[in-house]
Amino acid sequence: MPLTRFSVSLDEKLLNQFDAKIRDDRCPTRSKAVGDLIRASLVGKEWRSGHDVAGAIVLVYDHHKRDLAVKLTEIQHDFLDLVISTQHVHLDHDNCLEIVAVRGKPNRIDALTKCLKTVKGLKHISVAAATTGSRIR
Repeated sequence: MPLTRFSVSLDEKLLNQFDAKIRDDRCPTRSKAVGDLIRASLVGKEWRSGHDVAGAIVLVYDHHKRDLAVKLTEIQHDFLDLVISTQHVHLDHDNCLEIVAVRGKPNRIDALTKCLKTVKGLKHISVAAATTGSRIR
């Protein structure tokens, strides 16, 4: 894919902060860092636009809580149009991490997340927004 050069004017302090951040992130170049920021912005736009997106819902819970895992699975079955896969990880004797890979309309993923949040006993739930890749180069 051909590259295009363009110029950006920034406040010197802002640029210094940006350079420090990309150094900390071990990003090889400013160009790569700017491209990553643009792609992240485009993913956000996809999620707001209603196009099909992908992502992961991450859950942490105490597996000793009665029927909690069953309830989580039942909710996922109610959203079979979204759920691609799940991965269950034993963090320690008491805690489990579950990753639910999803693909579909953002409002449906939000509905699934809200349903999962209603289950008592969850310690954490978050959504990692991603893209199907079809709209981003």
